[in-house]
Amino acid sequence: MESSNNYNINILDLSDEMLLAILNKLNMVDVIYSLVDVNKRFNRLILDPFYIHNLDLTVKHSLLQRVSPLDMQKIDTICKKILPKIHHHIYKLTVPSYLIESIINIDYPQLQSLSLVNFEEQKLLKYLTGETVYRLLTNQITHLSVDIVYDKNESNIFLLILSSGKHLTDLTFHNRFSSEHLGNPTFVLSSIHISSTLNKLIVNVTTFDDCLYLLDGTLQSLTALIIDIISISESSSIIDNTKKLPKLKQFSLTSERMTFAYDEKVVPLLRRMIHIEDLTLFLNVGRLGSINMDDYINAYIDGTHLYNDVFAFMPQLHRFTFSINTCAPISNIGFPSNDDIEHSFIEKGNRHVGSYVHNRLPIQTGQCHVFSLPYQFDTYLLMRCNSFQGGLFNKVRSMKMFDSYPFEHDLFEKISQHFPFLRNLTLDNEAGQDNKQHSSTLITFPYLEHLNIMFADADYGEQFLFEKNTRLPRLLELHISYDTLTMITNNFTNDLARVNCSKIRHIVTKELYVPPKDFHLYFP
Repeated sequence: MESSNNYNINILDLSDEMLLAILNKLNMVDVIYSLVDVNKRFNRLILDPFYIHNLDLTVKHSLLQRVSPLDMQKIDTICKKILPKIHHHIYKLTVPSYLIESIINIDYPQLQSLSLVNFEEQKLLKYLTGETVYRLLTNQITHLSVDIVYDKNESNIFLLILSSGKHLTDLTFHNRFSSEHLGNPTFVLSSIHISSTLNKLIVNVTTFDDCLYLLDGTLQSLTALIIDIISISESSSIIDNTKKLPKLKQFSLTSERMTFAYDEKVVPLLRRMIHIEDLTLFLNVGRLGSINMDDYINAYIDGTHLYNDVFAFMPQLHRFTFSINTCAPISNIGFPSNDDIEHSFIEKGNRHVGSYVHNRLPIQTGQCHVFSLPYQFDTYLLMRCNSFQGGLFNKVRSMKMFDSYPFEHDLFEKISQHFPFLRNLTLDNEAGQDNKQHSSTLITFPYLEHLNIMFADADYGEQFLFEKNTRLPRLLELHISYDTLTMITNNFTNDLARVNCSKIRHIVTKELYVPPKDFHLYFP
């Protein structure tokens, strides 16, 4: 092992504490495979119950990369030779779907926390109803995390888990929904008998009705709900949204898609949380046509609205984390400025707030973004982008940019500086750049792996893929119009984008196409 000072360190000379600190930062599969049975000291440290009790058998790799044969060899060795030695010490186990067969028939007497990663619905259903997992779920498991790929909603695994988990207190249920049932609520609980032990639920759902069903009183012990909703909209369902929720202490609501039902749906729900202590909101709100002309000056969601219309009903609230975009009508007579928005929080005693406002008088609409500081979310929605004033956003990994006005080179330079760890970027803008004579400043996005410019003007293909403008050393996936791709690469013959395209593993286009002979040379 070589240090930053360019001299060699023998890991055998390190103390146990320092060595364990290093091992804890490495992938467990690599550590166990490489060091068990190397010598007695490594065995003592690695097979110690305090190290091995949380066994994570996932292999860290890009979403676009398959598990390599070498990784499978490592895992097979661990399952056959090492797991039988340590199974009785395992308290928490993380299992990817491709490994379930190898570990399912081993006894885990201490196991209380189980994470099942990247399972297809039918495969997961098979094991949840099988003898081993069902016995664990019924008798032992208190913490369960489930990650489902492409659920067709042919069986309600969520209800199966709730009805089987007799000791379950903490459930994370992540479902990558298929498109055919995005509008259908699937979390109606009242039809089955459910154990009331669940305290904390982390879940993603398709509709706001699902959220209301989860809070209908069936989960009697629920004190924390962290929920991501695809669409918050009006519905024909008649679900009570007035009954108080005295047991709920923590609530987090995330919904990236613009909602026009904030005042009708979300505000009444929040007012029910009379004992809430910790509140998180990540919302994109549209109020166009939803308010009276007299209320234009109060159209944006600001401190005055939040404190008077929401927090007044939450006397025990002591933590509020938020990122709220509002798109609303404005009037020539009067409209709030950025200073007005910030003052609405300051006068309530909250100075830890960032904001930017962009009022477009010619079309009488405006955009306001308010967020708590420091910014705590891994996603950032940037709308009316040219009003972005910068800031420190080290936690952001994914950004979506929307506008009808051009994105210029200097804006992307600012984005690269203020979002240094960005991995996913989506642009939605049909307006081409006005200034195509870009500055001499070369922009670098050192961690960007996923770029989506499918619904962006071809100028942004040149902006990001031409090496003279932008460097993308880790780009793995590109969403782009095939016409744009052929145009900016001159049908895959010029060299302007070759470097940034050299590592791409996955291309998504709107059109079907037959790649020409030079295509695979451009994307080796």
